[in-house]
Amino acid sequence: MRQNLRSKNRSGRQQRRFVARRLEILRAAGREFRARGFVETGMRDIAEAAELSPANLYNYFQGKDEILFFCQDSSLDRMLAALDQARRVKRNAAARLRFVIISHLRCLLDEIEGSAAHLLTNALPPRKRGYLVAKRDRYELGVRNLIASGMRAGEFAPGDTALVARAILGALNWSVQWFRPDGEMTADEIAEKLADYLVRGLLANTDFAKHFSAETETLRVIRKQVSENRRGRVAVG
Repeated sequence: MRQNLRSKNRSGRQQRRFVARRLEILRAAGREFRARGFVETGMRDIAEAAELSPANLYNYFQGKDEILFFCQDSSLDRMLAALDQARRVKRNAAARLRFVIISHLRCLLDEIEGSAAHLLTNALPPRKRGYLVAKRDRYELGVRNLIASGMRAGEFAPGDTALVARAILGALNWSVQWFRPDGEMTADEIAEKLADYLVRGLLANTDFAKHFSAETETLRVIRKQVSENRRGRVAVG
């Protein structure tokens, strides 16, 4: 309650600084969770990693549960937003599913919140855990519906949509276990390649596969040109 009152009384600039500091703490906490495990990591460990005193840390988070909840809730919000965006795009199911997969992986591998986004929610109190599980189920249902639309349109081979969705999401979520920021591929490269691999495995026939490959290559060229144009404008400016 006290923290909520303090948040309401902050100015816009103070609120932005507060949120930025919370994200810095989240990044530090994610490193500690990965290195030590959630249960073994204490608030003192997080405070030291974030270069804060334990007392100051409690001005931003009341405990480990709140840090983990904030992390998972923020990640799910990003994923649901990407799913909603995919629904509104007038593209085929393969392109929309590919967009969702790439967004999912970027959130896990490239965003601050992703550092601990898929730690076991069993570490959380029942009420918070139930809230996150319900939101996660809503996201999974949206992915299943997207796959089902591709099957109805004949783009994807027929199958059990629940099984297919869980297989895809399981593969994506496991990436946090083996991804290394200093590895051979960047998070973006892994997201693009894994999305291509997973979506191509669902396609009903070679005609769809050829169309999908041509379309994704065109999108890569466009994104590359946009990126180069932006860098050029920055260099000139």
